[in-house]
Amino acid sequence: MRLRALFIYLGLDNFMLPCFTKKLIGIDCPGCGMQRAILFLTKGEFIEAFKMYPAIYPMLLLLAFLGANKLYTIKYANTITIILMISTVGFILTNYILKFI
Repeated sequence: MRLRALFIYLGLDNFMLPCFTKKLIGIDCPGCGMQRAILFLTKGEFIEAFKMYPAIYPMLLLLAFLGANKLYTIKYANTITIILMISTVGFILTNYILKFI
């Protein structure tokens, strides 16, 4: 609740970076929607975040695992990291391809 009030107070919705690929070429890049999805997550709108950028959850899972791996010794960490990376890239590419269909 406090984080949402902070975002409203600061008006961070107005300071998001534009997509330069979309401005130059006119098509979305594979990362289009990520900033808005993060903003939806901070507001607690989890379904809207997924609709905006479905790869946000595997990406957050990967980042959380990499952070936990730095703090603790995790068995099979390399294998888990590779699986999480492949699934994240798969989500990104699938989302990107579905935008054009």
